[in-house]
Amino acid sequence: MPANDNVLQRNNVKIIGTGQQVMLMAHGFGCNQLMWRFLTPELSSQYKLVLFDYVGSGGSNLAAYSRQKYSDLEGYAQDLVDICNRLDLSNVVLVGHSVSSMISLIAARQIPERIHSLVMVCPSPCFLNHPPDYLGGFNQSDLTELIDLMDKNYIGWAQYLAPLVAGTTDKDLVSTELSESFCSTNPITAKNFAKATFFSDYRALLPLNTHPVLLLQSQTDALASMFIGQYMQKHLPHSQLQVVQAKGHCLHMTHPKQVAEHIQHFMQSLQ
Repeated sequence: MPANDNVLQRNNVKIIGTGQQVMLMAHGFGCNQLMWRFLTPELSSQYKLVLFDYVGSGGSNLAAYSRQKYSDLEGYAQDLVDICNRLDLSNVVLVGHSVSSMISLIAARQIPERIHSLVMVCPSPCFLNHPPDYLGGFNQSDLTELIDLMDKNYIGWAQYLAPLVAGTTDKDLVSTELSESFCSTNPITAKNFAKATFFSDYRALLPLNTHPVLLLQSQTDALASMFIGQYMQKHLPHSQLQVVQAKGHCLHMTHPKQVAEHIQHFMQSLQ
């Protein structure tokens, strides 16, 4: 059996919507395709939405997981490439949250002929500080401590990270759901994905982009500051930056209407 025949089951692929234009929705670290459910009703009447889970996340086939393959973002990008090839998709808009913005950029370079454009929700090319020119938000020691906490107290790690990502201190819907999602993810696959996410540096990839890009930035985001949004716009050709007056790293969950409006305006501008 050809390897790609099992891709749809491997990545728990679901297709919704009735439009001609295809949007492939790539979830962020510690999440799954359910996190798009606030945004999909806003888009499904205009676009065909392809939802999936990375191998090791959500309802994916854990038996297909390879620690070596998924030790860097190229392994996750291969999931995107496999799905596009298996469904023979063309003119695809890659919609990526957080680290999936960089994963989408990697995938787009591998199959440029299949890609129409990219939408990056709260992206960051590098979470590490590289002073004086780049402020990713975290020092090496901060991230090492965060990864170590996953081994010592996985539940505690999830409960610490979730409100930081959500941009809240209270146990609101988004923070609670993120915490539950983190906790439900296999600790081994989660740690591997965390290391690939937080210790990677894909700044050098930005100038090589050849597709139109929409950058969606929160006004206040503990994981991706305004500096990062402006940095990406400056170094990413064919990009435009839209700042949403919001707090947190999950605009697609907290402000889906605004995100949908920005996406629709972006798509109209490319016609």
